[in-house]
Amino acid sequence: MDTKLLLLLALYLAILLAIAPFLGRYIRLAMDAGPSRWTAWGRPAERVIYRLAGIDPALETGWKAYAVAAVAFNLVGLAALYALQRVQGWLPLNPAGLGAVAPDSALNTAVSFVTNTNWQGYAGETTMSYLTQMLGLGVQNFVSAATGIAVLFALMRGLARHGAGTVGNFWADLVRSTLYVLLPLSLLLALFLVSQGVIQNFDAYQTVHTLEGAAQTLPMGPVASQGAIKLLGTNGGGFFNANSAHPFENPTAASNFLEMLAIFLIPAALCMAFGELVGSRAQGAAILAAMTVLFVLSVLATGYFEQQANPMLAQPGIDAAPSALSAGGNMEGKESRFGIAASALFAVVTTAASCGAVNAMHDSLTAMGGFPPLLLMQLGEVVFGGVGSGLYGMLVFAITGVFIAGLMIGRTPEYLGKKIESHDMKMVAIVLLATPLLVLLGTAAAVSLPGGQAGIFNPGAHGFSEVLYALSSAANNNGSAFAGLSANTPFYNVLLALAMWCGRFGIIVPVLALAGSLAAKRRIPAGPGTMPTTGPLFVVLLMGAVLMVGALTYIPALALGPVAEHLQP
Repeated sequence: MDTKLLLLLALYLAILLAIAPFLGRYIRLAMDAGPSRWTAWGRPAERVIYRLAGIDPALETGWKAYAVAAVAFNLVGLAALYALQRVQGWLPLNPAGLGAVAPDSALNTAVSFVTNTNWQGYAGETTMSYLTQMLGLGVQNFVSAATGIAVLFALMRGLARHGAGTVGNFWADLVRSTLYVLLPLSLLLALFLVSQGVIQNFDAYQTVHTLEGAAQTLPMGPVASQGAIKLLGTNGGGFFNANSAHPFENPTAASNFLEMLAIFLIPAALCMAFGELVGSRAQGAAILAAMTVLFVLSVLATGYFEQQANPMLAQPGIDAAPSALSAGGNMEGKESRFGIAASALFAVVTTAASCGAVNAMHDSLTAMGGFPPLLLMQLGEVVFGGVGSGLYGMLVFAITGVFIAGLMIGRTPEYLGKKIESHDMKMVAIVLLATPLLVLLGTAAAVSLPGGQAGIFNPGAHGFSEVLYALSSAANNNGSAFAGLSANTPFYNVLLALAMWCGRFGIIVPVLALAGSLAAKRRIPAGPGTMPTTGPLFVVLLMGAVLMVGALTYIPALALGPVAEHLQP
């Protein structure tokens, strides 16, 4: 294993885990602790927003009203973003004179950004005006992330409360998560990115001449502000087609490191906020430990395979062995300013989180180097995962783990003093089965129907992996892609839009139903037979539940894709 990767990983985790407890406490105070000196700076603005929107923050609702508000708000956002793309040619802040986005692409993009997926079948610099990037995509980057945090806090309240009929106020949660968490962190990150050379302007595109004398058009735009929230909100949509591989979006090793840190920052802190809210920091630390172990194993696996010689370089007529042709490892599709270690780490970070930002082309990863990023998405984006969505997905796995353990020892399963009963497990089953059904059925349709086959340019196992990756990315709201698939077609735009919408709200609604059920339960005092959910045994049980339920579902599909490609001569 490359020492550089090990040192980079150690530094990354040291900084992340040092910040997480402090940011977690701040988020908990901002979201669920009433007035605090840490949030006093934003209270005047918060009151103004409530007054203008007609929101009573003290009026809490049950899970059904909370779910209706969340879905309705995002439906309105979807319609507004679709309309903005269709009329952008007549609107200002469009120096490149870009016209209307095609209907199927506009639908796919609107669903993508509303669901926090940010799948991009288009090139941003040649498709979206500055106004669409900011008013449409940028706004959704904030509110889709805020929706995830709001749903998480509803579930956390369900676990913390007892005998309650409410889980919170969606509108207040949306405002607080945006105002106190996402906005200030995005401002700080944007300023740092600008200091590193990320552009931030409204200039017209610039025409320059290369050393060879050819003319080249350089796109401009408000990149730093968009890039900050794409990372902190685990959105992932790049201002440019090359995303964080573009030097205007990610120019230096320092910006690359901070971009990776930003992706995990809020998901890690939310684990500690969970411990604060339920009255036991050890509860949050146990979940964070399980996430960290799975993440480290994934980084080591991807780093190892990417540091091997590229077997595809051993072609007929080439005398040199692959090890001689790629002695430094597989640099295909990677930026030389980052190298293999930083590219492998970024690939795992962005797929462990529900982000989708990339600093290298995942289609150029080796067969087994791309296996961990693909599997991390298929696990349900719970290894840190998206902002809010990662933790509520992991809490579902925690409930699954204690349910299995309870059955094994013949006791009624409990988690945090709440009995896990049949209704709860029905909601858990929906959450666990929804995305695999979307991924596997969608992949089967794509490789079987003419519209899906037309977009597959690479034959055999790799082409299958590209389709499987696309559906896994869409249904799990990640947004990254194996770029060899031509997905900007009516077939894929509609198929992936359906997968993204159902993969987001087909999970949110049962999670909120679970929150309502748990909130109404009375807490049972811990007894001699209560299973502890804070120690190493629980961490192992939680990881086992993730791997057993998540990974086993996809073994046949993975065998047809990356495993088969790896074993090919």
